[in-house]
Amino acid sequence: MSDTINTDQYLIQDEPFYQSQGDEIQLYEAAYTSRLPVMVKGPTGCGKSRFIEYMAWKLKRPLITVACNEDMTASDLVGRYLLDANGTRWLDGPLTVAARIGAICYLDEIVEARQDTTVVIHPLTDHRRTLPLDKKGELIDAHPDFQMVISYNPGYQSLMKDLKQSTKQRFTGLDFDYASAELESEIVQKETGTDAETAGKLVQIAVTARNLKGHGLDEGISTRLLAYAANLISQGIEAKAACRMALVRPITDDADIRETLDHAIDAIFG
Repeated sequence: MSDTINTDQYLIQDEPFYQSQGDEIQLYEAAYTSRLPVMVKGPTGCGKSRFIEYMAWKLKRPLITVACNEDMTASDLVGRYLLDANGTRWLDGPLTVAARIGAICYLDEIVEARQDTTVVIHPLTDHRRTLPLDKKGELIDAHPDFQMVISYNPGYQSLMKDLKQSTKQRFTGLDFDYASAELESEIVQKETGTDAETAGKLVQIAVTARNLKGHGLDEGISTRLLAYAANLISQGIEAKAACRMALVRPITDDADIRETLDHAIDAIFG
């Protein structure tokens, strides 16, 4: 069946920009060589998904990404029968396609999915490397190049939404965090073409917000939002207005927190 799937559609053609923060590239390459499942953990917008895209490009492997959500069922992952003019036909889900063609299957923010859904990945993440399609009566042996990758944000999840130990202990793990101020400034410059001074000021605002995490903020300002602000500024939007739109309004509705961050913007941008 896999010969009917166009794997090229899942290949990343152009190199994604990714700035290494440590030895994560070497560690991931070693994990992929052994086809070990990988779990990447870190705050929202710190570069987890970009890292996986970069590694898929570097390894020249197809990448199938699934954005997990609480309504996602096991059938959404593995596949289902559909009605058509000729009766019924089976449609593979993204996990099944990845297992057939030897792709990297990336389940983004896996804890958003129900736990009864995530258990379907278990037989793919141990010595069996199989995927049972119970509704179809088929047992798929995963392609030799197949790899399972998941991500989540442990600092943001409630106890009700944490991963089970039975799932966690099937994966190797990589911790991600926001880059150092200097490196994050370089990332914003390269991503957006903004100047060093503006990028540095945006990072200062982000650091201020991240220090408020747990003190009124659930999440700090992500590197992604810094790029949004830089792009607005490049479009001629005044810096303070761009920062309020891209950095403050998306992350909080609390009037006191907004006022604190607005004051920081005024102080940093003069």
